[in-house]
Amino acid sequence: MITLYGLAISNYYNKVKLALKEKDIPFTEELTAPSRDTQILEKSPLGKIPFIKTPDGYLSESQAILEYLEEAFPDQPLFPTDTFQRAKCREFIQHLELNVELVARRLYGEVLFGTPVSAEVKEEVYTKLTTGLSGLARLFQFSPFALGARFGVADVVAWPHLQVVGYVTQNIYGKNLVIELIPGIEAYLNLIESRPHVQQVSADRTAARAKFFQNK
Repeated sequence: MITLYGLAISNYYNKVKLALKEKDIPFTEELTAPSRDTQILEKSPLGKIPFIKTPDGYLSESQAILEYLEEAFPDQPLFPTDTFQRAKCREFIQHLELNVELVARRLYGEVLFGTPVSAEVKEEVYTKLTTGLSGLARLFQFSPFALGARFGVADVVAWPHLQVVGYVTQNIYGKNLVIELIPGIEAYLNLIESRPHVQQVSADRTAARAKFFQNK
């Protein structure tokens, strides 16, 4: 049995949770906030979420977790079997997380937590996001899923990240840069959100956000 630690307001937590559900892997959830507490640091070296408990020990970093789950539970694979296509999948995920999500994260404080972000930062993020999202658009295949005819790990990662980036940019700039810069993304997201497991993760995320902001 896998135990998933973290919070459902986290897009990184939700990508792991969605993978667990899509692969039909039994798991339990333990609500855990990021922490520098010694007990957490023993399980996640920087105290970050998500992390998981496996029969062999604890594992952190969401992408490492996804690859572990793929190898430990090979049924219902999410990664391509072809070596080059598997590398293209990793390329897609790395580009999305480094050049889009990580860039947009600088805006999260203002939108999600009420911590103002300077005009200079907003301008810099806008420029970098425009470049990053335009590059991501070149990698999307929309046939009909992100990288081909089968739902896979690229979709598991794209959905939670692009949801958050779109929401944040709409609030900061008055326009959803994801929709503006990736032609075809709305139909794609609607397709992903038609999946029962995505709907479950989305409902849990909505409930967690409502609870989180109620306590603020």
